[in-house]
Amino acid sequence: MKAHILPIRVYYEDTDAGGVVYYANYLRFMERARTEWLRSYGFEQDRLITDLGIVFAVRSANIDYLRPARFNDMLEVKTRVIDRGRASLAFHHSIEGAQPVGGTVYCRADVKVACVALDGMRPRALPPTIITEIFGDD
Repeated sequence: MKAHILPIRVYYEDTDAGGVVYYANYLRFMERARTEWLRSYGFEQDRLITDLGIVFAVRSANIDYLRPARFNDMLEVKTRVIDRGRASLAFHHSIEGAQPVGGTVYCRADVKVACVALDGMRPRALPPTIITEIFGDD
């Protein structure tokens, strides 16, 4: 599956007292990237809540911080699905310097999200519409 790419500029508010991106903000960048990845297939998270009663909740994250990104850097959050379960998706994220400069990898992470029913927060199978649209099967 082809990687989805989300451009991000590092703002002052993203940095810590040392002038580098605060470690937790990489998770925010990845969350935005997964939202935009889902949107690229025509699925809006607010519609998934109202129409299907589901949300995607992070179940686990394994993150490697490799280099510090700094204020005003242009980044690309590359997102791809690496595994699909009955009620989950596993993503690989790579946060890199934006092209044409590129080449620098700042952070990598594997993040597993669970599809859960909003009422009760219990796992729910991925909806067939999502499976068909994204993966082409049912």
